[in-house]
Amino acid sequence: MATQIKVAALSGSLRRASYTTGLIRAAIDLSKGSIEGIEIEFIDISDLPMLNTDLENHGTYPPIVEAFRHKILQAHSVLFASPEYNYSISALLKNAIDWASRPPNVWAGKAAAIVSTAYDDFGGGRAQYHLRQIGVYLDLHFINKPEFFLNAYQPPRKFNKDGDLIDEEVKNNLKQVLLSLKAFTLRLQGKG
Repeated sequence: MATQIKVAALSGSLRRASYTTGLIRAAIDLSKGSIEGIEIEFIDISDLPMLNTDLENHGTYPPIVEAFRHKILQAHSVLFASPEYNYSISALLKNAIDWASRPPNVWAGKAAAIVSTAYDDFGGGRAQYHLRQIGVYLDLHFINKPEFFLNAYQPPRKFNKDGDLIDEEVKNNLKQVLLSLKAFTLRLQGKG
């Protein structure tokens, strides 16, 4: 039986029909259908309070933050789906990153991958590079290739009206990211 890796998937978008979150739904579908040995769980970060150290109490955090931190701690790797806002990641995603970095930093040593969507040809690349920069301090280990930048608004249509990924070529590109994340996670664990 193949080693099962657990991936925590976070979306930096709140929009109901978000293309960014649609990438996570597609990744989950791929993990259930065509990639053995990978289990992806979407972690909803929309209800986390804004980071405020006054909410910390002798090394403990509000229950919702503790639950979020526990899910990250239990995961072997992380899949970030990020929109690009003003050349950077969203406040929602940065807030979650900051909560999980409070002592002890639960990101440390994990493999990670980033997928992004945006309106321009770079497809969220600037946000990805900013997230990689943040990851250096957090001791996250991002896969280098393949990179996944998607201009979701350029024809042909890539998502349906509900934000579900419908483009087969893009799904295949996403699958390659997941396979790379799986292989890199196993290497970091000394199993690959």
